[in-house]
Amino acid sequence: MIGQGLNRVDGPLKVSGRAPYAYEHWEAGRPLYGVILGATIGKGRITRIDTEDAESAVGVRMVMTYHNAPVQGPRDESIPLEYWRAQPELTGPEVHYYGQPVALAVAETFEQARAAADLVDVEYAVGRGRFDFSADDEETYIPKVVNAGLPTDTSVGDFDAGFDDAAVRVDQNYTTPYEFSMPMEPHACLVEPRGEDLVVYVSSQIVDAAQSSVSATLRMDPARVHIVSPFVGGGFGSKLGIHAETILAALAARELRQPVKVALTRQQVFQLVGLRPTSSQRVRLGAGRDGRLNALAHDVTMHTNRDLEYAEQTAATTRSLYAAPHRLTSHRLTPLDLPRGSDVRAPGEAPGLLAVESAMDELADELGMDPVELRIRNEPTVDPERDVPYSDRHLVDCLRDGARRFGWGRRPATPASVRDGRWLVGYGMSAAIRGHFQGPTAARVRLEADGTAVVQSDMTDIGTGTYTILTQVAAEGLGLPPDRVRIELGRSELPSSWGSGGSWGAASSCTAVHRACVVLREKLLVAARGDAGSALHGLDPAGAVFSDGTVRIGDASQAMGEIVARHHPDGAEAEGTTLFMGDDPNYSAYSIHTYGAHFAEVGVDADTAEIRLRRMLGVFSVGRVLNPKTARSQLIGGMIWGAGAALEEEAVVDLRSGAFVNRDLAQYLVPVHADIPDVEVVILDGYDDKANVLGAKGLGELGICGSGAAVANAVFNATGTRVREFPITIEKVLPGLPPVEC
Repeated sequence: MIGQGLNRVDGPLKVSGRAPYAYEHWEAGRPLYGVILGATIGKGRITRIDTEDAESAVGVRMVMTYHNAPVQGPRDESIPLEYWRAQPELTGPEVHYYGQPVALAVAETFEQARAAADLVDVEYAVGRGRFDFSADDEETYIPKVVNAGLPTDTSVGDFDAGFDDAAVRVDQNYTTPYEFSMPMEPHACLVEPRGEDLVVYVSSQIVDAAQSSVSATLRMDPARVHIVSPFVGGGFGSKLGIHAETILAALAARELRQPVKVALTRQQVFQLVGLRPTSSQRVRLGAGRDGRLNALAHDVTMHTNRDLEYAEQTAATTRSLYAAPHRLTSHRLTPLDLPRGSDVRAPGEAPGLLAVESAMDELADELGMDPVELRIRNEPTVDPERDVPYSDRHLVDCLRDGARRFGWGRRPATPASVRDGRWLVGYGMSAAIRGHFQGPTAARVRLEADGTAVVQSDMTDIGTGTYTILTQVAAEGLGLPPDRVRIELGRSELPSSWGSGGSWGAASSCTAVHRACVVLREKLLVAARGDAGSALHGLDPAGAVFSDGTVRIGDASQAMGEIVARHHPDGAEAEGTTLFMGDDPNYSAYSIHTYGAHFAEVGVDADTAEIRLRRMLGVFSVGRVLNPKTARSQLIGGMIWGAGAALEEEAVVDLRSGAFVNRDLAQYLVPVHADIPDVEVVILDGYDDKANVLGAKGLGELGICGSGAAVANAVFNATGTRVREFPITIEKVLPGLPPVEC
């Protein structure tokens, strides 16, 4: 079953509307509704807050402010990951960013709650906030580590000497804007009090983190907080931790002893759930005339919130991508009075590769060399900074296969030299790399007496196909048809996992299920071989085959359900686990990544500079593929994200208040159907035995890594204009268009 393009097993539930999302649970009966009121300043303090009119409005049950909010647990910096920490709200009059919750109105209907929130009268003393990333950076500092615990800076050899000695040099700055995850399902929750317990129906990527965070905030025993998150309508990093709507709903539900629902509006999502930091990236490449890199440096400065540090690992991927004896990477943070930075799909790799792969294209142009050949010439034999072997690296295969399939040989050698009617036509490409991560995960597999299997884990499915691939792994592991496997996910009472994020979910959870199946098979064999009434009694288990719901040893066979009924009438079960990657020796002995190559063709209107994406191709190496159908969808989605980063996505800050001006999907542009042509994905056969026993690696975020640079490089090839301030828009391209021939 593993490797088959099985249709989503949860598909019928979703298309029929029977898959309940966080806001759609009705087990608790009729709830109350909460609406959050956000601050209208970006820095300062509340001097007066009057809730009298709101509290006397029809249907209102509570208006919570910092005056009457319960005491909450503090953020514990000793907890390594932010997602597991307390997230207190309404703790005082200070305002740290625009949109920060200042009140929660709870009423019998949503409309009543919304009206009540509007009736809360708030006065502020406006402070002097800093909202402009491009202003004087005298406060910029060096973080201790960057995201995922990676080192802030690295240095190999003597970069300055190596760069000075290079025959050809590129030294450019690239900027990327604030970006948002924007999942289709807004952040929402329903909290139901049950005695001393709270049941929290929440849209969460990591159930264990949600339980820990809610319990720490409300100062409750974690066992009394029950997280329910069976279906998540997208997350892309924004639901790794819980946010204000969950904490405020939980506080209100506990105080009122009634279920309370709270959902963020789309506009509030822009202020309350974190964002990809804006960045300024300096990339320096020094090479010989043959294209071989002698020196490589990637220096990144990005924004952070003053109170909650977040350092995206933007330069980290550069450390393993290309060979060069002299190397330098660094990260710096500039504190601003804006919402905190947070994980947005492929944090670090996506914006970092946008800059580095654009710089590699600039180097290829300076050398007059084919961009594919330049990358192949700089292929390392070992990880150039860690000096360990790669576990399974097929980047060159991706580059060559992609070039062949795309027809790269037809690429215009001279920028702005090919036209198709009114359109200037260009080709671009880039390499892709992303680290493979593994999180501690447990899964339980139980075989029932009727021969069906149940897989249980608090693992989440954020639309990526977790239900389906776990079905496949269990079906293969126990020799069952997939319709005899049931998957139960997204509840805190189930074995704990690291959930879905960082592309670690599939490989970690599938490995845990596989190991549980191995233990369960052994348990069944021991029972059958020791049973004098079994056809398998005393036989050598070495030749045992599990297939079609039976166990066969030679010519003898017995139904698994029969073995379970005789020896485990309540069901036979086993658990499997995976280690945290820091505890797995392979992660220190090898450099474990996924790879790809992106190719794009664009047309640019010769008169207006309108950019149209014509086609995209991605070729990827991701180890063993669990399900090619869901894998293809994930990679296509990532490639589209990359196109959006190159051409459309940009959140604009009002420098007077710290508000995002374009905080809705009418003005914060993301790719839509009309923007994207057919996207082709090719996945190379593979198996990485250093990653895990299944040989599989995470791929959800690989598709975005580098795809934006391929589009950007195609725009340069079409027009001869290099845009280094992303996104690439008409006004940035138009002045550099070649003159129109009359």
